[in-house]
Amino acid sequence: MYVSNDPDIKLFNEGHTSKKTVVLTFDDGPGRVLPEILDILKEENVPAVFFWQSRLLYPQRPWGRVMEEGHQIGTHSSKHSNYVNLTPHEQIQDLRNSKTKIESIIGQEVKLFRPPYGQYNEHTIAAAKQLGLSTIMWRISSMDWELKEQPEQIIANVIENLEEGAIILLHELAQTVEALPALIAEIRNKGYEFSLL
Repeated sequence: MYVSNDPDIKLFNEGHTSKKTVVLTFDDGPGRVLPEILDILKEENVPAVFFWQSRLLYPQRPWGRVMEEGHQIGTHSSKHSNYVNLTPHEQIQDLRNSKTKIESIIGQEVKLFRPPYGQYNEHTIAAAKQLGLSTIMWRISSMDWELKEQPEQIIANVIENLEEGAIILLHELAQTVEALPALIAEIRNKGYEFSLL
């Protein structure tokens, strides 16, 4: 992974509040479990950020509900290609296509980008900047994609690493849905609230 001190690479959300906050982010949607995730977030009054692959964003997905309920939508590329393996031209083309498609469906400008696999190089960052996108990484990985049978470990991976402003990586997966209510409760028990980017 290309390591940069570039201010456009975000691992933390710089606090705008005196309260301790963290940011929940969900990658790889919009998927089948999105309505369940939204139900939990609504019930718990928690905002979140969704990084979507534009190829999965069919107009009938509940994107309108995501917007109405106060969440943010960013791009996670067109089809989850590893940008490090693409030419600079291919990177900006893919990123532009994904941004444009998402915007054409949701009717709002997309300003956030998360590189697939968390892999990027200087060309990725340049492409994102050219398109007016902030590149958002994460401080805490839940490892949820590896823990299909262990929702309690998803929770532990987050809770053991909590810190002010941390951006938390989750995915639109069944095991994440299972872990989410308890995860939210545990984060609140540690004195944190939830914010957007």
